[in-house]
Amino acid sequence: MTLGSSGAGSSVVVPRNFRLLEELERGEKGIGDGTVSYGMDDADDIYMRSWTGTIIGPHNTVHEGRIYQLKLFCDKDYPEKAPSVRFHSRINMGCVNHETGAVDPKKFSVLANWQRDYTMETVLTQLKKDMGIAQNRKLVQPPEGTFF
Repeated sequence: MTLGSSGAGSSVVVPRNFRLLEELERGEKGIGDGTVSYGMDDADDIYMRSWTGTIIGPHNTVHEGRIYQLKLFCDKDYPEKAPSVRFHSRINMGCVNHETGAVDPKKFSVLANWQRDYTMETVLTQLKKDMGIAQNRKLVQPPEGTFF
């Protein structure tokens, strides 16, 4: 997140930990209609690296009503660089590696075109939207409750 200031062309870059604290607060409150959420895996991790996300599948798709768990890892370069994202719940989507559950940055636009002002919320909400696009909405899915 970059905050503008009164000086021409100058800006303040929010430090990584402050940024992640803001994301933690937002993720724990719930986002929008409550079908996307995220939080830290370990409250004692002072570097705030490991996160768990949840997406409830969108209506009118094969994903409807399914609960998908994901792991997000924010390296020391986050938010300058995108987090790594991996589905823990098995899912069949064009951008997800079918053996590992990893989201392929080359096949997922948010990660491929990462910008510093994107957040984990951006990643999760776009993955949910992508579940509903033509090439993903009707794909045969693995049995519910199976994991990578």
